[in-house]
Amino acid sequence: MITEGQVITIKKAEYLGGYKVTLLFNDNTEQSIDFYPLLANSLNPLIRKYLDLNEFKKFKLDLGDIEWNDYDLCFPIADLYENNIKP
Repeated sequence: MITEGQVITIKKAEYLGGYKVTLLFNDNTEQSIDFYPLLANSLNPLIRKYLDLNEFKKFKLDLGDIEWNDYDLCFPIADLYENNIKP
């Protein structure tokens, strides 16, 4: 759990296969996140386009955050830290 005043950033993101990514945070917490349920259940075509694995794999870290295509797709750090990505 993130405490008040704590600044959490992502130090490393590693593609695991499918729609799964392991994130290592600056406090050495690690989360393996499966983005498939969110992508598959979205009705938004701008989100569903990341069901194309070639597009999904293009994530990058920017200033401690994971993002796709210049923040076309991104998530709140607190949700990633708590592995709370819901469709």
